[in-house]
Amino acid sequence: MAAKRGTSRLPRAVYEAELARLQIELVKLQEWVRHEGARLVVVFEGRDAAGKGSAIKRFTEHLNPRVVRIAALPRPTDRESTQWYFQRYVAQLPAAGEIVLFDRSWYNRAGVERVLGFCTPEQYQRFLRQCPIFERLLVEDGLLLRKYWFSVSRDEQERRFRARIEDPLRRWKLSTVDLESVPRWDDYSRAKDDMFVHTDTPESPWYVVDGDEKRRGRLNMLAHLLASVPYREIPPPAVKLPPRSHASGYARTDRRLLREVPDHAATLGKQHSAFVPGGRDFGL
Repeated sequence: MAAKRGTSRLPRAVYEAELARLQIELVKLQEWVRHEGARLVVVFEGRDAAGKGSAIKRFTEHLNPRVVRIAALPRPTDRESTQWYFQRYVAQLPAAGEIVLFDRSWYNRAGVERVLGFCTPEQYQRFLRQCPIFERLLVEDGLLLRKYWFSVSRDEQERRFRARIEDPLRRWKLSTVDLESVPRWDDYSRAKDDMFVHTDTPESPWYVVDGDEKRRGRLNMLAHLLASVPYREIPPPAVKLPPRSHASGYARTDRRLLREVPDHAATLGKQHSAFVPGGRDFGL
């Protein structure tokens, strides 16, 4: 078997320099989308704890939330459950000049719903027939659609799950559905393979991101996306800072009349210089 590509850990300095460069390009992509009235959808799917969320965070970190929106839908309501399956996802699609990132998407039906029995076999088969048609209609209408599957090894997924259990800042990310993915690893693998067979099409192909090394995976995904969209840099308008206004007799309100928040920062000593996860009393 061939050795796995790119498994060595990327040095932080190299990672941060390249991430900064790619994020500048993402700003250019955003401005091109807005200027040209383009519509871009990026689907983030994959194994639990494979790095989808952190990739989305780096994607949006320096972008305008009025242009770039994250769609992370909760479980369907009783009313939505009676609609055409794709209907609530259609409502999230971008208008001209917008980018939508789907943190999970209509592919829930081919993954968690199939594996955990949240849909019937008939509903699942109907999804496999309709999904390629649905995506073809989107692409034919001019929408730019990119689909990324984040992959992670079994051992690395387990390590990340254990780290979440021990970290109070990330424990909320571990749901009962996530825990079910551990004993059902093979079931999810078969579901992913079947999904690819039916939905990896020339009009809307899947691109796999190796997420075992998160830094490398993020850079690879962002670089691939940027290379796949024919954007160009839109020259920004000239900006000139206007002069400050002349004194008009306004007197600032006496700070003693205001309800200022207490200066918590002034109470911090050297013992607080490093954050240690765990219960702490912040005096609030």
